[in-house]
Amino acid sequence: MGRWEPDARGRLGRAALELYLDPGYEQTTVADIAARAGVTERTFFRHFADKREVLFAGSAAFQETVLDAIAAQPDGPTAFAVAAAGMDAAAAFIAGNPDPTFARRRAAVIAANASLQERELLKLATVASASATALAARGFQPEEAAIAAEAAMAAFRLAFERWIASDGGLDLRELLAEGVARFRSLA
Repeated sequence: MGRWEPDARGRLGRAALELYLDPGYEQTTVADIAARAGVTERTFFRHFADKREVLFAGSAAFQETVLDAIAAQPDGPTAFAVAAAGMDAAAAFIAGNPDPTFARRRAAVIAANASLQERELLKLATVASASATALAARGFQPEEAAIAAEAAMAAFRLAFERWIASDGGLDLRELLAEGVARFRSLA
């Protein structure tokens, strides 16, 4: 496949994920990814800053989805209800990926590498912080907004872990709804 073929970014992402699974993230070079995708290393760097960013390329869209859902909520619900709606939108975003195996394969790569786990936690903390800011902008007290955003993110992370472990047998949004209900029962 020549470098002029369409969807270089998509091909790079698919090639990277395949290689990160076998032979492994640490063993894979940018040159390996570019060769598998049929592009040059220069093309790789036009799309991604480094090889780890391939796994986090959807982070901005993920955060935007959450923040848009928070902004779209009607007045009246609690800060936690609004934050949970943001996480529900995130669950729909993930579940709506055209490749139903992507999230699981990505999670497997991240689970096998401590530096990627750290990066994932940082990205999720950034989303929670942005969610708290969005909640405060809606008029919730900053402390309440921060607690609600962190609790909703915790419910999301637990639901996501259960969903990944189910290997497709469970619905991510249903798992999140169960987690949100459990958090509400604790309050």
